[in-house]
Amino acid sequence: MHADAAAPDTLATVSSIFKDGLLAGQLILVSGGGSGIGRQTAIELTGLGADVVICGREIEPLRETADLCMSHGAEGSCSAMVCDIRDAEQVDALIDATLETHGKIDTLVNNAGGQFLAPAEQITEKGFDTVIKLNVHGTWLMSQAVALKWMIENGGGKIINVTLSPHNGMPGMVHSGAARAAVENMTKTLSIEWARFGIKLNALAIGQIATETLLTKYPQVVVDNLSHSIPAGRLGKPEEVAWQVAYLASEAGDFYSGSVLTMDGSRDNWLGPWPPTQLIDDAGKPVSEDRK
Repeated sequence: MHADAAAPDTLATVSSIFKDGLLAGQLILVSGGGSGIGRQTAIELTGLGADVVICGREIEPLRETADLCMSHGAEGSCSAMVCDIRDAEQVDALIDATLETHGKIDTLVNNAGGQFLAPAEQITEKGFDTVIKLNVHGTWLMSQAVALKWMIENGGGKIINVTLSPHNGMPGMVHSGAARAAVENMTKTLSIEWARFGIKLNALAIGQIATETLLTKYPQVVVDNLSHSIPAGRLGKPEEVAWQVAYLASEAGDFYSGSVLTMDGSRDNWLGPWPPTQLIDDAGKPVSEDRK
């Protein structure tokens, strides 16, 4: 495991960054809540007093997340529901059940997504379609269902879409790059169209985050070298994404809409560490031109 790796998902904890009860009274729906960023987000939000509903395709990881939320002394609650966000009927059932139980949805966090590492010429039509349907179609179905079934008629709400950085090309993941670009444009477009209903939409374009999936499912050579492509010199932490979600869901995020917030250790701006190892002197400083 890389030296910059975060602790496994099961060791996630609630932060002490925000005041107690920051999100008390909120109902927040989080997709992809069975692991990684979704799990850490659920733990953070419930710790701040929110009632959280998490969804995913398998119940056991979701139940584990719910148990972790409560084991950390959550002020709020966490409940789990199975839902494949690519299926419109399942999405409708999820939203209906959430509203029947909780009576409202204040914030939707579209966190579920996925991709696989492959050269573009080797990606099959099925593989490309699967990534697009999960990341784009699923995000659209969840967003529209929440808007139609609750937010439009009840004064608005917030939708937070988790996408990916970098924005300057994603070699090895052309399907994911295309999907995430679509979600970012969807975010900006809907923030305009649905502003009249009081619905605010923002996207978090995250870089390489040290989730259990990244650390264990990707080729080791990729894991070992990712931090060398990040100017900050390390991978991000799942809790850092969770903090940003909590911030946007709170009153502090009320005037954000149509924004894409990039959090990637500056990888979007520069591919590699600074100073680059090829351009440093014996003292480790960036080389400079000697002018007289």
